[in-house]
Amino acid sequence: MAPATPPPSPSPPATEPPQHTGTALELLVHGVGGATPQEMLDDPRTVRVTGDTTAAVYRRTEDAHGEKHPERYRDEPVAEAYCWSGLTSGNGSRALWLLLLPFMVVNLAHWMRPTATGRTRAVRLYGVLVRLVALSLTVLLTAAACEVALDLLAWQCAGADACAERRSWLGFLSERQGGWWSQPGRRLALAAVVPAALVGLLWYLSNRTWSAYESQRPLDGEDFAEDEFFGAAVDHGPDAEDDPRPPVPVRPALGRPGFWYGRRLVARLRAAHTAAGFLTVAAAVAGAAARYDRGTEGPVPRSIGAAVEGGIALCALVVVWVVCRRGRSERTRDTRLDGALISYLPGSALVLFGLAVLYASWSRPDWQSSGALPVETAFRFLTLGQGVLVVALAVVALGLYRRIPEPRTVLYGLGGPAVAMLACALGGVMTGGVAQRVADWLDGPGTPGMGRSSDIAGPPVLLSWQASVIPVLLLLLLVPVLVLVVRTARTARRLGPVIEAEYAPEPSDEGRTRRIARIRAAAALTDSAPWIVGVVSTATLLLGAGAVAGSWYSDQVPGRAADGSGPLLESFADAAQSTGSWLIGFGVILFVAGGRRAYKDASARRTIGILWDVGTFWPRAAHPFAPPCYAERAVPDLASRMSAWTSTTPRGRLVISGHSQGSVLAASAVWQLPDATRPRVALLTYGSPLERLYGRWFPAYFGPGPLLGLHRSVHCWRNLWRATDPIGGPVRICADPDPSVDRGPLKDPLAYGRTTKLPLPEPILGHSDYQADPAFADARADLLAELGPQVPRQAEARTQKGTSGRSSG
Repeated sequence: MAPATPPPSPSPPATEPPQHTGTALELLVHGVGGATPQEMLDDPRTVRVTGDTTAAVYRRTEDAHGEKHPERYRDEPVAEAYCWSGLTSGNGSRALWLLLLPFMVVNLAHWMRPTATGRTRAVRLYGVLVRLVALSLTVLLTAAACEVALDLLAWQCAGADACAERRSWLGFLSERQGGWWSQPGRRLALAAVVPAALVGLLWYLSNRTWSAYESQRPLDGEDFAEDEFFGAAVDHGPDAEDDPRPPVPVRPALGRPGFWYGRRLVARLRAAHTAAGFLTVAAAVAGAAARYDRGTEGPVPRSIGAAVEGGIALCALVVVWVVCRRGRSERTRDTRLDGALISYLPGSALVLFGLAVLYASWSRPDWQSSGALPVETAFRFLTLGQGVLVVALAVVALGLYRRIPEPRTVLYGLGGPAVAMLACALGGVMTGGVAQRVADWLDGPGTPGMGRSSDIAGPPVLLSWQASVIPVLLLLLLVPVLVLVVRTARTARRLGPVIEAEYAPEPSDEGRTRRIARIRAAAALTDSAPWIVGVVSTATLLLGAGAVAGSWYSDQVPGRAADGSGPLLESFADAAQSTGSWLIGFGVILFVAGGRRAYKDASARRTIGILWDVGTFWPRAAHPFAPPCYAERAVPDLASRMSAWTSTTPRGRLVISGHSQGSVLAASAVWQLPDATRPRVALLTYGSPLERLYGRWFPAYFGPGPLLGLHRSVHCWRNLWRATDPIGGPVRICADPDPSVDRGPLKDPLAYGRTTKLPLPEPILGHSDYQADPAFADARADLLAELGPQVPRQAEARTQKGTSGRSSG
């Protein structure tokens, strides 16, 4: 009898592969330099989804209603492009922002402080010192305008017959004419209109951009207590208490409700800096008249001059108090405005300016102008004060760094003081260059300050000393530059065998290998930039101190001060003075020419816009006359778009995809998202400077702690980078048991030599065209797969006996 056939074992119910429900969206954010929607979406037909002509979200025309047809987008997500280049390189008037470069640089110094935990007083002191340095730059700019208009034109040239004859348009101010305007006080009062108008222009530009940028209210949301930002670690797994990693704030600084809403602080600072500008002009006008009245028994009572100067001094103290009193308020969206302060402080300074003009215009028949206005001491104390503030800032920054010494932080936490020093140097170069060029122009064939056929005394000798140190600084810079050149060449030679091994077994090509190696070695130079900045800042501080000491000791320009010291030293002093004068003048001419070209040429304006894309990401926390912060519009735009789309697409998935500076905006927007939205959002960054530049230079905001917090708060994150990219790099996050965020270095070029499939040489892409790499599509697909939601097409089978019952997802 045949054995019975055993019954077939029950087979599991047939199921189909899981499928995603809901539409997937990819929100693209471009980097520096801008891009058109057509370029980002690779389609000439686009439609604006939301936004205006300045910044907006676009889609392909065929994708305008993609959410209604999810079956069309199973393989790729619906693509949207956020274009924000209009915020930085729009109309021609923004080319004038070049003149605000020192203000932008000092504003960066505010955000470069080291990471600090539990050091509230030190952090506040750091902010106060940066704001005082910024205030000194406003005073310096106004003082330079006073030097040109009041001293060189109204006092020196109009008071010298030979100079006034060469400049016929100054004839009505000449003492020889004997007209109503010929008295020195009245000439000064008339010329004071020029620097006062400059201050008014800066106030107007700041107020206009304040209305367009800082007054844009971000998403509504809850406010947070201070202890939610500092000292509270995010639990991450069962062994969170034994986690050796640094504590991560629950909500980092860039996620605070008021971080991108600096309306109140900028308004306060604008009032203070405007008042400081008017007071500087008033002090220059009233000081000259009061000095004459104190030295003679003239028709004007001395008490009037003392009262005007006293009022100026009192108002100046109020300005300093306002600048020091309050910094940024980020825990809440502070919608209040200090109405009385904003209205009365600049108004009071303007009234004092008017009183100073009236006081100087009082008739003084015996008053004659000769030599130069005694403003030398004012410039010396201003320069010395800037140096003292920078040194104090360095002491505070070093103390903060030593408390939490993060190894990747640039210059051991001294990046902020170094950049503040560079801002002061830029301000000195621009103001001193204008004064010297105007003096040379007015004096014709003579050389002001040298006493050789000179009709006018010229600008303060300190400005000549500062110009003379520029050639010395350039000579000192040759040493680190040569070191970098030699190191780059050696690195390129060492990379040759490594590159050939990467592309093995393809036959080697010496020329191709050398080119790839050179590009990789040059891309690595970005990591050496902090030490160049440190060398320049230190040399500038020391040489600037030497310039102040030399001008104070000799009271003469370097060429005259070196007389009698020997032929070699005399020749060096003359060469340094003349070369520095032309270099500083050439720099000013380049600034003016660049601004003029950018005003007329859209492509040149776009190039200048790249500088602002990097420099104006941060809010105006130190200087209100700096170019406005575009991120105060862009970050709320992105956060609003992501929140709106996820709320209207219940089962949708969203990948925000940022390139270069766009990755910084994308990360900042993710930080601003509500907690309920983040689990449905993935972050894809490529060519990203998040850690390589921002994490090292701005450690308190993009350091290891905040980036790790971002990794833990967002659902999933991938970062693509290349060794040939001089800007982007890894974010260096690996939180066990989570996989590393970084994917790279990607192959660049994709193919080493010619093949039958690629008969022409593949380009070395560097910082561009990450989407051309297959790794981009793979990373995006992985993120969408991780996001979910996923549901099976058929009901789940019962849990088999012996399983834990826990979801593997």
